[in-house]
Amino acid sequence: MSMPVHKSRWFLVALLLGCALILTQNSVSAAEEEEAKPTRENWAHMVIKGSYPEGPQMPGLFGDVTESLSKVVSRLEKAAEDKSLTGVVLHFKGTELGWAKLNELRQAIQKVRKSDKKVFAWIETGMTKDYLIASACDQIVMPESASLILLGLRAEVSFYKNLFDILDIKPDILRVGKYKSAAEPYTRTEMSEAFREEMEALLDNYFGQITGMISESRGLSAEKVEAAINGGPYMAAEAKKLGLIDHIAYEDQLPKLLTGEDSKNEVKLIKKYAKKRADTDFSGIAGLIKLMDLLAGIDSSQRIGSGPRIAVIYATGAIMSGSSAQGSLLGGNVLGSDTFIKAVHKAADDDQVKAIVVRVDSPGGSALASDLMWRALEEAGKPIVVSMGDVAASGGYYISMGAERIFAEPGTLTGSIGVVGGKLAIEGLYKKIGITTSVISRGSNSGTFSPLNGFTESERVAVTGMLNAIYKQFTEKAAAGRKMDYNKLEALARGRVYTGEMALKLGLVDQLGTLDEAIDHARKLGKIKEGEKFQKLILPRPTSPFEQIFGPVDGDTQQHQQISRMLDSLAPGLSEQLKKMDLINLLAREKSLTIMPFEIRVQ
Repeated sequence: MSMPVHKSRWFLVALLLGCALILTQNSVSAAEEEEAKPTRENWAHMVIKGSYPEGPQMPGLFGDVTESLSKVVSRLEKAAEDKSLTGVVLHFKGTELGWAKLNELRQAIQKVRKSDKKVFAWIETGMTKDYLIASACDQIVMPESASLILLGLRAEVSFYKNLFDILDIKPDILRVGKYKSAAEPYTRTEMSEAFREEMEALLDNYFGQITGMISESRGLSAEKVEAAINGGPYMAAEAKKLGLIDHIAYEDQLPKLLTGEDSKNEVKLIKKYAKKRADTDFSGIAGLIKLMDLLAGIDSSQRIGSGPRIAVIYATGAIMSGSSAQGSLLGGNVLGSDTFIKAVHKAADDDQVKAIVVRVDSPGGSALASDLMWRALEEAGKPIVVSMGDVAASGGYYISMGAERIFAEPGTLTGSIGVVGGKLAIEGLYKKIGITTSVISRGSNSGTFSPLNGFTESERVAVTGMLNAIYKQFTEKAAAGRKMDYNKLEALARGRVYTGEMALKLGLVDQLGTLDEAIDHARKLGKIKEGEKFQKLILPRPTSPFEQIFGPVDGDTQQHQQISRMLDSLAPGLSEQLKKMDLINLLAREKSLTIMPFEIRVQ
């Protein structure tokens, strides 16, 4: 039976409409399913803990035991550039940082945030340093059982004169510079007026930096921040009420915070993000060769190309003559003048090195070694930029003077342009324990550096004259390096210590900035075009594991490390007190010192 033409047309139209309706419904269902499907967000997870040492680290598995400052900053920079990441979670487990490293980490966090990524801080227990770094993040999270130990600053200086009196030891230490207080703990029972004035000014500046950082980062007035510090410490709930933190949550609750309570997105935390895994495959002949290279301090993975380079020379530790070493008699690194000068010569002789950056983290030490290191930089024949770390004072400032530009961190301790020298007279102690000494001498000043007696009048005049000459040499070179009138520079010297922020206002440094900013300035001085690729030549080479185990040929590092470990096994307070007496060891080896009179650590 045939269907009329008009009816067949309506049938086709109905059929087509039905198909379209089915397709539309299917499309809507597919869209709803797509919308309902959760999106996965990738978040980098990094643990922030420890001291983050500066300078070249041992290659391979030996260097991966402790993460350096440059490595953690590089990981944050990689996160900033990683388009697959939504954000970064920083898990704070206790840091032991100076002011410069603290600022470097804050600046690295800011780079991540500027790349349109969120940064969350999760803090187990927040001491001042941890909190100051965390405050640079978008959000701060703590578990309800955690505490925020934000207490302000306190300087405690121990004096040993009464102890020396009991032992019948006579410190006879001379200084040039009203504020050169390095010897005061050994010669006095309390601070001098000049020492107290200096410490008051430093603590005022540091306290201002703390309140300024928190105020700017947390959007709180300086008055509220100071009131919060005065009322601390706090449990997490109270810290949240005061606006010091944002959330109270356990670590397993972080994913909901990261995406928002109503979000159905999934969160993947990438643990140990961008942390290089140590290559521990030493099987076969190739593995044996690799192991021998590591023991010798050779990292075959590091290749130097033929393009332009910026040499970054690390000057870390107390300055002494000879070779650098990982550990002085009572702890800490030794910056040897021979090692440093060799590194400068290597950079100067390399035609591909267009400029040199010296990263200084040193309280000073030997006046002679400091001068030899300064001279090597003066004769390098290439643009020199200095980047000051936690401390660049006394000898650390001395070696910085010839730079075309000096960068300091806001909290760097610098200055301390002064000289100290002397000895401990121990004849009285010898008599107490039954030791007697017979002396035969020729020459009026033959006993100048004898450990038995203090200076005679003639010896005192001679040593004072020597220290005055060193001080004049130091201040004249500093005035020339800073292009400053000598009398103006000398008034700022006199052994006084400043923060980087204070030093900038006084003209002792040129700019506040990080190591990366110093390297970029060196690039400009070296006429490397912006955007042109260049390599960083890191000097000096790290101490090899072989040297760490057996010590350098001309040193006694192994004995130093044993003594340091023995002291660390004591009660922490006593251990720190004994380590502070390292000046005695330095005075026994060097006759004149340009050394930082104290250290400041934020707890």
